[in-house]
Amino acid sequence: MLEFERQYHSQGKKLIAGIDEVGRGPLCGPVVAASVILPQDVEISGVSDSKKLSAKKRDTLYREIEIRALDIGLGIVHEDRIDEINILQATMQAMRESIENLKQRPDMLLVDGNIKPLTSIPQESIIKGDSKSLSIAAASIIAKVTRDRMMGQYDMIYPGYGLSRNMGYGTREHIEALKSNFSTPIVSNDTRGS
Repeated sequence: MLEFERQYHSQGKKLIAGIDEVGRGPLCGPVVAASVILPQDVEISGVSDSKKLSAKKRDTLYREIEIRALDIGLGIVHEDRIDEINILQATMQAMRESIENLKQRPDMLLVDGNIKPLTSIPQESIIKGDSKSLSIAAASIIAKVTRDRMMGQYDMIYPGYGLSRNMGYGTREHIEALKSNFSTPIVSNDTRGS
């Protein structure tokens, strides 16, 4: 999972940030992006696409990434802004914010997906990057755990929607709650409500 990082390290790039986001598909809640800069040739066993990991494994890896990363930046775009600019633009804004919130300026960006250049920093967009790049996979875990924790907080504020279980995705439980309880103020993603 270090092929991309090693390629750019060999070209003299020292600070390579992996970038990923979560929250494009749910009916409610924010989009959260993370940028993670890892030390050269670091190995963190078990890091993979966050969607393929259990919540317990993600929490364990989150702590290890926090300890071992050279730098972590987060970008969070909330529901009202998503509705203003659309989910794609909100995703790119969250990614840019995550880069801006790094303490160190990266000299290379590895971005999950097919994302246009985010900044003037050189960038490679990698389809399914969270299963091909350790830095992107680490960013995926940081973003997912951060957003899941936020949705757990929302669940306490808006009980009855199962947000700590469905994280705002359109599960049967969530859809049924919408039919009986209507929507909450945390609607987002240009969608039907929550």
